[in-house]
Amino acid sequence: MTIRIAMWSGPRNISTAMMRSFGARADCAVSDEPFYGAFLKTSGEQHPMTEETIASMDCDWNSVLHTQSGDPPGGEPVWYQKHMPHHMVGPISIRDMADHRHAFLIRAPERVVASYRAKNELREAEMLGFAKMREYFDYECERSGRTPPVVDSDDILRDPAGVLSKLCEALGIEWDDAMLSWTKGPHPEDGIWGKHWYDKVNSSTGFGPPPGELPELRGEYAEVAEQCRADYDAMRAFRIR
Repeated sequence: MTIRIAMWSGPRNISTAMMRSFGARADCAVSDEPFYGAFLKTSGEQHPMTEETIASMDCDWNSVLHTQSGDPPGGEPVWYQKHMPHHMVGPISIRDMADHRHAFLIRAPERVVASYRAKNELREAEMLGFAKMREYFDYECERSGRTPPVVDSDDILRDPAGVLSKLCEALGIEWDDAMLSWTKGPHPEDGIWGKHWYDKVNSSTGFGPPPGELPELRGEYAEVAEQCRADYDAMRAFRIR
């Protein structure tokens, strides 16, 4: 039986590093934001490399779901899927993924805003997905009758082995020390958009140092972060420590 892990994360988190971490396991396939093309095509959002991304992907919502609910690319027993809740603007949602084990990766909104604005235009809080992620978290709590795993990127960077081993336990898979390091550079599983977004993770071979103080934001950026704060805090209360 395949263990399909749906890791829900907002943008400018350590989501790609987490994908690298799980991809370093010999028993694990990984997928990089499989609904991204469908999101761009449906929403009309203009992100860096929009046209190239749409051209490179399956952009049919139901077809993508069918693929992600099928067999892993190489027949691996574990399949880690990196998903973004704010991408889910079409007919498919977490409600259609009962065959997955769901987990949630969060990051302080101040850090997300500071990082996102350096890479793309930030117009509104909805672009960061905090509210949708909390909606999905609440749904999965109700559906499963238990609290799904939540991990905070700050905690992972402070203690990668400690937090990730507990995450593996919560997901029902064995801990593997291989998750602490990976090969430098782009990886074959990366989406084509990695050329724009993944420069930092491509220069890494493991998780970065513990985070410093929260960045100081002003004006509209501070307002966006504040709009995300309640949803972040609500999920953070359940995080793996």
